[in-house]
Amino acid sequence: MRWELKPLGATGLQVSPITLGGAPLGSMPENFGHAVAERDAIDLVRAVLASDIRTIDTSNGYSAGRSEERIGRGIAEYGGLPDDVLVITKVDPSGHDYSGERVRRSLAESADRLGIRPLPVVHLHDPEFHDFDTMTAPGGAVDALVAARDRGEVAHLGLAGGDVREMARYLELGVFEVLLVHNRWTLVDRSAGELIARATERRMAVVNAAVLGGGILTDSSTSTQYGYRPASPETLDAIGRMREVCRARGTDLATAAIRFSARDPRISSTIVGISRVERIEATIEAAATELPEGLWSELDALLPSPDNWLDTAPSA
Repeated sequence: MRWELKPLGATGLQVSPITLGGAPLGSMPENFGHAVAERDAIDLVRAVLASDIRTIDTSNGYSAGRSEERIGRGIAEYGGLPDDVLVITKVDPSGHDYSGERVRRSLAESADRLGIRPLPVVHLHDPEFHDFDTMTAPGGAVDALVAARDRGEVAHLGLAGGDVREMARYLELGVFEVLLVHNRWTLVDRSAGELIARATERRMAVVNAAVLGGGILTDSSTSTQYGYRPASPETLDAIGRMREVCRARGTDLATAAIRFSARDPRISSTIVGISRVERIEATIEAAATELPEGLWSELDALLPSPDNWLDTAPSA
């Protein structure tokens, strides 16, 4: 039974409550702890297209384009993109080059790899690592994205990144329709709370990624890294206690972590990286599982203090 799709803000597009995160599909063992063979990635995309998941997220920069390439091949082997499936990608710099010309090349590369024209939603990816004034100057990266939308090469623009203070600066430009946050609205980190509130006020869609914190918010994880950096002792202690609470409530930490995001009415879709076909249905089930209401208050009581979060909130 197909679950009900949700509106992607005011774009007129619809998304499934879970989005396939395409980063692992290009094979990034340095980030995810395991490699993904090309054939396995293509087969996974085909399985997703046959599942209840109707949204796929990727980026020009994931594994130098291999994620997009494999997704494109999976779509082709499936017989084309189903009408109700939305593929979202991101422009990415080449090294330190985030010029307007680089953005135009990135868009062309993504369209060729995915076999999709026009591109329905494209995010400005990780702009916080580049100079804001340069990125927003006439002819710069933001300007190039807006021009591509005006030409019809891109239907809708999104903003995807980490540091919420920098993301808040880009959000205020008023040109983006979708906000993607990662690692910052989870069971143990609420850095993006104010940013999500601002985006919601602007009628922007909010997409939440990395709700497992890089894998640490699972029962089987032995990682001490959260959000690609060492987790604080308080965060590690909170995660251990949360595991115990979830077990006592008859569930597991990963299910709670996914459901935490999926149950938030402000979140249009929750991005979960999946690299094994057998994880597709388990992820869908986690997003739809109704957990005891008292569980959330117990987990909230264990939330680490803000000085353990990845970022502090943007100033008002």
